[in-house]
Amino acid sequence: MNSMITLIVPLLLFFFSSLLFGDITGVESSKHHHHHQQHQRNLYGSAKLFVFGNSNVDTGNLPKNQSEAWAVPYGITYPGTPSGRYCDGRVSTDYLAKFLRIKSPIPYKLKDHAGHEQLQYGMNFAYGGTGVFDTVYIKGLDMTYQISVFEKLIGDIYSPSDLSSSVALVSIAGNDYFTYISDNGYNLGIFQFVRRVINQIEVNLKRIHALGVKKVAVPSLQPLGCLPMYTRGSSYQKCNDIINALTIIHNNALEKVVAKLNKETKNSPFIVLDYYKGFLAVLNNKGENPGITNFKSLYEPCCGGKGYCGTLDENGGKNYTLCDDPSSAFFWDEFHPTQEGWKAVYSVLTNNLKALLI
Repeated sequence: MNSMITLIVPLLLFFFSSLLFGDITGVESSKHHHHHQQHQRNLYGSAKLFVFGNSNVDTGNLPKNQSEAWAVPYGITYPGTPSGRYCDGRVSTDYLAKFLRIKSPIPYKLKDHAGHEQLQYGMNFAYGGTGVFDTVYIKGLDMTYQISVFEKLIGDIYSPSDLSSSVALVSIAGNDYFTYISDNGYNLGIFQFVRRVINQIEVNLKRIHALGVKKVAVPSLQPLGCLPMYTRGSSYQKCNDIINALTIIHNNALEKVVAKLNKETKNSPFIVLDYYKGFLAVLNNKGENPGITNFKSLYEPCCGGKGYCGTLDENGGKNYTLCDDPSSAFFWDEFHPTQEGWKAVYSVLTNNLKALLI
């Protein structure tokens, strides 16, 4: 409890001071795009999607012996068997590709076995468990590595002209904060760590755009305090406000960086996908928005219980429990939405996503 109090006080102070990031009022980054609309062409159906990040967007890059997402019951909804996606079915990448009216880009590890038809939609370089920096889960596959892998393919698999209608999805940072808290607990140093994370994200976004990608979509962090790993302590009844406060600090700093980058470049290529607002819109929905699924289970994972989803005990028995209907739950496991959860979030983000098409 004392460690919680030590975080609450500096969090409150942080909101009323501007010591690290200046004014932390959120910026509606999509507003920067409207005056360019008449000069840009529509990307529907012609885009290549390049994906960087973590388990929210990974579609199967990790080896089977390094990822529980290759174990039953992952993939139970789609494609019917585990596919390396941290979900019962489709993840964020799949829904963004659907919005762009293209097929989901293939995982990088399959590139040597892919034909032109598969490569034309782009490629996914994301690895579940990774971060801006090395994390407690995965070493050596961080964002810098993923971008370097992409860079090596330009001039080989993809030409500069191939990138003329390209979009990047850059989903990152949650695992960095999980790692910091795991290693250091809740302390004042986390504010300096947020600065490090944001600074490196800025470097990464500029690098991706400099390689020729025309539009770069970077999701804000979802309300991390609403993840089942943090709601378990309240018997899955409410979000952890302390973790959500940290998330807001990160997201406001990210908005400022994106606004800054858009001022420095032509055509405002950088867009924040507001996962935070999207997740909360779904989780707080009381039926007033008929377009959003009304989930029976909001904070309790469909696949959970005493162990982690997909794991087995020493006798080979299931170390988890599984709900009857994944589509009735917003969360699939301790960290990730169900397919229906992602679908609902993307239905909220429709207007936000339109900035990618111009």
